[in-house]
Amino acid sequence: MKICRFGENRFGVVTADGVVDVTEVFAALPASGYPFPRHDVMIAALPDLLPKLAKFVEGADVIPLDQIKLDLPVANPGKLVAAPVNYAKHLQEVRDQAELNHANEAHMRQIKDIGLFLKANSSLIGPGKAVEISRPDRRNDHEIELAVVIGKTGKNISAADALDYVAAYTIGLDMTVRGPEDRSFRKSLDTYSVLGPWLVTADEIPDPATLGFELTVNGETRQKAHTSDLVLSVPELIEYASSFYTLHPGDVIFTGTPEGVGQVHAGDTMHAQIDQIGELTVEVTGVA
Repeated sequence: MKICRFGENRFGVVTADGVVDVTEVFAALPASGYPFPRHDVMIAALPDLLPKLAKFVEGADVIPLDQIKLDLPVANPGKLVAAPVNYAKHLQEVRDQAELNHANEAHMRQIKDIGLFLKANSSLIGPGKAVEISRPDRRNDHEIELAVVIGKTGKNISAADALDYVAAYTIGLDMTVRGPEDRSFRKSLDTYSVLGPWLVTADEIPDPATLGFELTVNGETRQKAHTSDLVLSVPELIEYASSFYTLHPGDVIFTGTPEGVGQVHAGDTMHAQIDQIGELTVEVTGVA
């Protein structure tokens, strides 16, 4: 099932004909007061809601997709976990290009040597929002990634069990300012984490290693690869992340980007596509 958020905090199920407004079903979500939960309550409740959603959609009115404005599909992720240099060819291009590695040895090491990193939640935007280039004095790059949304709490999860902890998948853009600083610092600018266009529940993608994907800028292909080329697979990433962090419903794992990263400027249009998920178009602007 494809689940989106749109308009004034409404929920939808995406069908071949458009979007069914299922906000009524999500009214059953538990009310929260301060201190608020550290996880996304919608994602936590999703297993119980899916049968109700399937029944609600039958025979329901459909809104054409071009008549709604999609919003961030996960409203309250507790943390954004990201995987650096998780495609071998991208690691090689980082090693080969001084403007990517800045003579920083830490930028040129393998993922198993440097570990994962966290991005600020304040960097998140969804469809309909633009990436804002706030450091035009530096190179600002696009990085398309498969994003994994965790569905239940887990710690020290084995790779064999890892996919049982996945709620859904979506498209991620891990935007990056190049420079010598730590990755999390350069990748956490406002608007530099993009998710969308919707969530595709895990049952629709039983094997996340079977997905081709592509990113174009102004119609020119920049990145084109396949998730089978990941150094650490989705199950291995979940195992690795959960060996350090407790994962909670709504946490997002950016799985890494392939070769072909490149600069974007205000006025550019990025178009990302991942098999079995969909397409995402994002404008690039300067800071107002």
